[in-house]
Amino acid sequence: MYTASLKTKYVREIVPALMKEFRYKSIMQVPRLEKIVINQGVGQAITDKKLLEFSVKELTDIAGQKAVQTYSSKDISNFKLRRNMPIGVMVTLRQDRMYEFLERLICVALPRIRDFKGINSKLDGRGNYTMGITEQIIFPEIDLDKIVKIMGLQVTFVTSADTDEEALALLKHFGLPFKNIKN
Repeated sequence: MYTASLKTKYVREIVPALMKEFRYKSIMQVPRLEKIVINQGVGQAITDKKLLEFSVKELTDIAGQKAVQTYSSKDISNFKLRRNMPIGVMVTLRQDRMYEFLERLICVALPRIRDFKGINSKLDGRGNYTMGITEQIIFPEIDLDKIVKIMGLQVTFVTSADTDEEALALLKHFGLPFKNIKN
């Protein structure tokens, strides 16, 4: 049976390293990556419905799992937005697909960003990290000839860590290239 190499790395290397670093008494205390949520807001979908279909297909290709549409929760007249109008696309990855996506993100997609110097190390205060990607074309699954519009997306890493310090250490051990972090 196939297991993602990052999952194996987590069990063999990251867990013992974090147990030593934070002096955990049990393996169950070690923070883990619970899920990765990829989200893309498609504000232009209000006027162009085809854009949403292309976004669903692209996000499905990137994640390797079917993406779903998200809907507006309230009316905003200035944006010509009505309640329950489709305005975005999202996909939640868990288990092996999550580790495979993380590996592709770290090894293939992020190095393809022009003038890449690392990602910010600002977490949300609860041990979760969200990074923005300005162009979806950094992923090799996207065919450049079939791009309708270049759009950005957000990738959220949800961890079981209690503090930002623990979550940052976990993500750093996975290999996320944070900038301005002292080792």
